[in-house]
Amino acid sequence: MAVRYIQTCRLPTPFGVFDMHGFEEPDTGKEHVALTLGDLNSPEPMLARTHSECLTGDALYSMRCDCGYQLEEALRSIAREGRGILMYLRQEGRGIGLLNKIRAYNLQDQGADTVEANEQLGFAADLRDYSMCRDMLAHLGIRSLRLMTNNPRKTAALKDLDINVVARKPIDHGITKDNKNYIKTKTEKLGHAFDPHILGD
Repeated sequence: MAVRYIQTCRLPTPFGVFDMHGFEEPDTGKEHVALTLGDLNSPEPMLARTHSECLTGDALYSMRCDCGYQLEEALRSIAREGRGILMYLRQEGRGIGLLNKIRAYNLQDQGADTVEANEQLGFAADLRDYSMCRDMLAHLGIRSLRLMTNNPRKTAALKDLDINVVARKPIDHGITKDNKNYIKTKTEKLGHAFDPHILGD
């Protein structure tokens, strides 16, 4: 078991009133949550996002990445549809942790891109694990997803866990002058799929 269920509560947000479900990794004590809206028992594929924690983008309004923008757009899209799930996973900095992320940002300030910075610190470009999603979805009885992501590797990783992802929905949102090079690096080196006209020259 990757995670065990802890408890559920009501979570009012600017986008709608969600149910928040808490989960914990027994081996590490690491905590994850899922926000759900609408009927979980419907057999129709559920609009979904797996969102890895980004303190700087999600809470501190950083424009170095597109994480906070994507988080807001995912919640807004779920609320608009009236049904969906957002799994918020505690794996900061694509799995390297907050303090190493700050070290990576310092290297980026000196000219490295996001992949080069991780590698200079001795990490792989992406260390994230999605195995907890399988247990979270199983507990909630959700059988199939329409996944909001620009990352085909994430879609493949979930499918490798026998999670039924029936469609990938792009989430091209929050591209700014401050993060355009970051997004180009994700496109060129990590295989993220962005519409070329959005990135421009």
